[in-house]
Amino acid sequence: MRMTTPSNSKPAGNEPFKITPAERMSRLPTYLFARINSVLYQKRRAGEDVIDLGMGNPSEPPHELVIEKLVEAARNPLNHGYSQSIGILNLRREVAGKYLRKHGVRLDPEKEVVVCLGSKEGFSHMCLALMGPGDTALVPAPYFPAHVFAVALASGNCITLEVADSDKFLANIEYSCKHLHPRPKLLIINYPHNPSGVTVDPQFFVEVVKLAKKYGFMVISDSAYADVAFDGYQPPSFLAAPGAIDVGVEFTTMSKGYNMAGWRVGFACGNQEMLKALATIKAYYDYGMFQAIQIAAIMALRNTEAAVESQAKLYQRRRDVLCEGLRRIGWDPTPPRAGMFVWAKIPEKYLTNMDTLQFAMKLLEEGGVAASPGTGFGPAGEGYLRLALVENENRLRQAVRQIGRCLDADTKGSTATKNVVDDGNAVADSGKSTSAT
Repeated sequence: MRMTTPSNSKPAGNEPFKITPAERMSRLPTYLFARINSVLYQKRRAGEDVIDLGMGNPSEPPHELVIEKLVEAARNPLNHGYSQSIGILNLRREVAGKYLRKHGVRLDPEKEVVVCLGSKEGFSHMCLALMGPGDTALVPAPYFPAHVFAVALASGNCITLEVADSDKFLANIEYSCKHLHPRPKLLIINYPHNPSGVTVDPQFFVEVVKLAKKYGFMVISDSAYADVAFDGYQPPSFLAAPGAIDVGVEFTTMSKGYNMAGWRVGFACGNQEMLKALATIKAYYDYGMFQAIQIAAIMALRNTEAAVESQAKLYQRRRDVLCEGLRRIGWDPTPPRAGMFVWAKIPEKYLTNMDTLQFAMKLLEEGGVAASPGTGFGPAGEGYLRLALVENENRLRQAVRQIGRCLDADTKGSTATKNVVDDGNAVADSGKSTSAT
């Protein structure tokens, strides 16, 4: 018997194949930097010179000693096999040594240090190891996007707490723990803070540890900018607080102070059980960092601390140039004590007819300067721009000039329009008076 296909049905196999991403993808917030990145890319393809202050991507190379060591290690055939996912022991020893020298913190390199493929990877995998459906993390606001995305990808929930006032931040942590059931499982802290540049003194971490022990939450300290500090300020380590190692871990990186962003070298240090969970996740996801990079990182930690200090002074000079320039055009930025960014409040007069994202787009499209809109870091960032100190001093001065010209053009245009309108009204009023008389 011959089978027939109804004339109104589609032939088998011709239906569009439907791709259904995992539900966790729907939990990710909108990526607000996409529009700016797209315009930046198009402008550069067209040959335009755009001053990019959007991303904290160091523009200087690592120390020459580090590059030479990488080349030497890469020539050794023994370094091209799989490596330990938690990092080679000698590198972990160097990290422990730095914590002892810089913060007076003693770490067991075999149990209390894990090497990560950048601190962002380590942080994300730590969230995957600790969080699950129904679990809640407390996150500072405005927030570095990965602090929210990593929790969302681990199926956890976020409560954001304003970070500007440290005492209020601590009070809000306690309030959340008292009134939320089940209680938060994890507190994420980030000092020096990205994007706002807020810094803390050692006593802050002492209070965090007290709260963690009182309410039973774990702590992840993201200390990615600890190597970049100004005016004699030394960012404290969370792990230096008494009892910190009982409740949490700290992530650091070689991306910023050592100019090794593309090398992806980060570290997780602290609580053994939390690190054991991270190591288990990493064992399923990666085979460890290229060993030649780890050997070069040892060289950097051992021999280039003076270069790290010099790099921080370079960022300090750039900070001063940028803040002074912004003041000259009517802004009122607060110079940060640490980090690679100036968190600048946009003068209110520029936001009467646009929001922060539109303002940032205007600077890019009409002024040739890319900056990160504060709303890319959550609602608490509305009204701010994050400006990265990644260009040299002359380029920063040029960026301020271009921002000023872009905004002046608008102001002059508005003034000229107002004058035309006023003149027209004067003529009209004159006509009315003549008619009346």
